[in-house]
Amino acid sequence: MDRSPQSAPGGGSDVAEGPERVHLRFEPDATEVRVPAGTSIFDAASWNGIAIDSTCGGHGTCKKCKVRVLDGEVPVTAVDPRAFSPDELRDGWRLACRAEARADLVIDVPPLQTRPKAALVGVGRHVILRPAVQKRHLVLDEPSLEDQRSDVQRVLDGLDDLEPRVELAVVKTLGTVLREAHFDVTAVVADDVLIAVEPGDTTVRRFAIAFDLGTTTVVATLLDLETGTPAAVRSMLNRQQPYGADVISRVSATMLDDAALSALEARAHETLSQLAAEVCEEAGVAPHEVYEIVVVGNVTMTQLALGIDPEPLSMAPFIVASHDLPPALASDFGVSAHPRAPAIVFPSLGAYVGGDIVAGMLATGLTRDKRVRLFIDVGTNSEIALGSNERVLATAAPAGPAFEAAQIRCGMRAADGAIEGVKIRDGELQLEVIGDVEPIGICGSGLVDCVAEMVGAGLLDHSGRFTDDPRMTKIGEERVFMLADDVYLSQRDVRELQFAKASIATGWNILLREMGLTPEDISQVLLAGSFGAYLSPASAVRIGLVPPLALPRIVSAGNVASEGAKMAALSHRERAEARSIVHEVEYVELSGREDFNDLFVDQLAFPG
Repeated sequence: MDRSPQSAPGGGSDVAEGPERVHLRFEPDATEVRVPAGTSIFDAASWNGIAIDSTCGGHGTCKKCKVRVLDGEVPVTAVDPRAFSPDELRDGWRLACRAEARADLVIDVPPLQTRPKAALVGVGRHVILRPAVQKRHLVLDEPSLEDQRSDVQRVLDGLDDLEPRVELAVVKTLGTVLREAHFDVTAVVADDVLIAVEPGDTTVRRFAIAFDLGTTTVVATLLDLETGTPAAVRSMLNRQQPYGADVISRVSATMLDDAALSALEARAHETLSQLAAEVCEEAGVAPHEVYEIVVVGNVTMTQLALGIDPEPLSMAPFIVASHDLPPALASDFGVSAHPRAPAIVFPSLGAYVGGDIVAGMLATGLTRDKRVRLFIDVGTNSEIALGSNERVLATAAPAGPAFEAAQIRCGMRAADGAIEGVKIRDGELQLEVIGDVEPIGICGSGLVDCVAEMVGAGLLDHSGRFTDDPRMTKIGEERVFMLADDVYLSQRDVRELQFAKASIATGWNILLREMGLTPEDISQVLLAGSFGAYLSPASAVRIGLVPPLALPRIVSAGNVASEGAKMAALSHRERAEARSIVHEVEYVELSGREDFNDLFVDQLAFPG
């Protein structure tokens, strides 16, 4: 059954049906979890912090992930008889990576033979270090008249715990590498593919790069897969900026100019290539030692980087080229890495809920937490998710550029001279300015703060209109609130923010309605993205951007897209979890809903 999220045409409730779930109890700790039917026992355990032995990456070749089914039925797979005797199979022993949970089960997990390495990533999450890129040092017997095995078979026989596929590009140089190294080599396996055979022992040198391909900023993190730690981090502005500050502008550029798509693809490649070169140089890593890249980004950025026409994303019914793209290489993104390094691209939920949000849900553990939590990535296109391990809904709200201070009279990016915080205390104006210099404009967080403070000080009424307070001044015929010399807030600026916050508030209110919940049911609000990191929870509540919860329950989740990308690079199990999220989360399309306009109008006012 195809469970890809679909946007239903027309009005009404456009919610995709979610999968059936099953209950699992893991002994001896009596840990109980609920997972989608068909999830492997290994995945169910890994997602919930229950460690099961494995070294093969879930391909059923190491035969170490042994568990015993105490209650319930799990069919014997073709791989199980290789690991267990007939008596053991009758007693319920199975390989966890091959055993699918189709009904409620009780499972006994033996103690670990070796303690796995773990890395702290995501939002305070420990991830078991199981990268898809693995290396094995092999000292092989040289061929003889008595041993005429092929070179490929000789290497595969040495990989006793892995059964990779071998591609022609590796075979072309294999004979030379083996003989020049006197059959002392290291095999490099990415997922289930042998991508290289290197001379000598290179097992301690394996790296991956996690990219957060943002509309404005691109971040690259070079990861040491041996230790699970970042070796270098760099960021830079996306070089696609000349084609527009937002995705709609860039899509429009491809529709108006036939040459724009290839130009945007080239600029994305330039950005990723430069960042890859910088992190490798900083850490002293050769490009050929980067054996994998992971890319997260919104659907438009991902398609542009791969040269895929984004026009169908821009108009109803908002169709993506593919929710889960075919296999790609690092070279497809213009990144200089090992020539056969795969590129792992996060899947998407909808045209405007892309891989970056799936990565965010992975990093925050939204689909695995018993608490009901609200996830908001605030931006031009604000993505929203609500739910718990029982059910999660997601949507996208077209907030416009106000939060990035675009179309704000004195708006600017968060750079030196931007007002990022505003307080009005006892009638006195207090400003926080980036760089501690004279203010020259106001950025998104400063705009939210300023409007919230003006509401609290009686300078704005709850409809958003300027009051007749004597602290208001005029520039020409326009009434404004002065923040500094040549920096002010206009009535139009306030309206821009109202439209943006009302769009987001309408989004999460619709999700609450679909879930049959109220704001009081929400345990935590997670504000994601670079803007969310600087947004004041008190100001967000005061303008009605988020539900009126106790302030400690409104937290900045930081750059969770980048964290999710790192998790996928460090653990193939987390990667499987990302794919699971796409099938579990139900996408709600706001376009065409009959109740949207009425709810939107209700959310324009400031709470009071």
